[in-house]
Amino acid sequence: MVKIELAPLNIPFNRRLQTAAVLQWVFCFLFGAQFCFCVYVVIVFNGYWHVAALYALWLYLDWDTPQAGGRRSDWVRHWTVWKHFGDYFPIHLIKTCDLDPERNYLMGFHPHGILVAGAFGNFCTEYTGFQELYPGMTPYLHTLGIWFGFPFFREYLMSSGVVSCSKKSLTHVLSQKGGGNVSIIVIGGTAESLEARPGSLILEALNRKGFVKIALRCGAHLVPVFSFGENDLFNQLKNPKGSLVRTIQEGMRKTLGFSLPLFHARGVFQYSLGFMPFRQPIYTIVGEPIVVERNVSPSSAEVDRLHGCYLEALAKLFEQHKAEYRILEHQHLIFT
Repeated sequence: MVKIELAPLNIPFNRRLQTAAVLQWVFCFLFGAQFCFCVYVVIVFNGYWHVAALYALWLYLDWDTPQAGGRRSDWVRHWTVWKHFGDYFPIHLIKTCDLDPERNYLMGFHPHGILVAGAFGNFCTEYTGFQELYPGMTPYLHTLGIWFGFPFFREYLMSSGVVSCSKKSLTHVLSQKGGGNVSIIVIGGTAESLEARPGSLILEALNRKGFVKIALRCGAHLVPVFSFGENDLFNQLKNPKGSLVRTIQEGMRKTLGFSLPLFHARGVFQYSLGFMPFRQPIYTIVGEPIVVERNVSPSSAEVDRLHGCYLEALAKLFEQHKAEYRILEHQHLIFT
């Protein structure tokens, strides 16, 4: 029987605001697309079909925007709710060297975790200091294109600087003349989320080479990013490879393009069970860029060579900083 540990009544008001901010974010992440679709259906069948028709026309005309840099809103990125969101964990963005605003960069974010809180907090809001640390740079967080097919939800995503992770989208951002653009990709994707649990250092990276090819074709420098604490936000049901749970999850990923980790952590008014993340600090370390010379038609050997350099740089970044974030000396990244 699970013992329920209730939250005390005398919690400071600012912590309640932080909990509320994270609660709405979790809801949007898990159910936002479905909720917006239901709202659209309600509009259609409640006498406002003309409004739905106008939005459908807009959707048709605007379909490629998520692959053409999106439509960010500085107002949305500066919402006070995101400050409370970042303070909940809290989330920290740590710079190791300058980035040249006259160049374009492709950042590989690791690990995926369950809900990629570090990537969202650092690159989709203005409260962890990205603009101060990297003046003249504009971040674009890339995600699955399927989410941009949901009415209204797509507008919400793009307003925070989220764009599609398609090859066309990445190429658009990284080919902009004048530099100053940063594409952020969660390299391990949803496959890696199935390994996300406290203490896990497993990264889905050995066969992820598409981002390297795009960096070569665009001449974008590669930057490894490791987010300490990302995997400590949720527990996950045991799902070893070969188990029934894992087989179903893998089948879902191959069919739909994403999978569903069976995760749990704490609740809103109690600390024993729920879908709210634990209050664990996240430290996102941005490494040094790997210089990439433009090559519009790279060979497999050239892609493999640069991919190897990237993994070495990522492992080095992890080893240099792991002691600061309670990672034991004998623990190392495991690439799969």
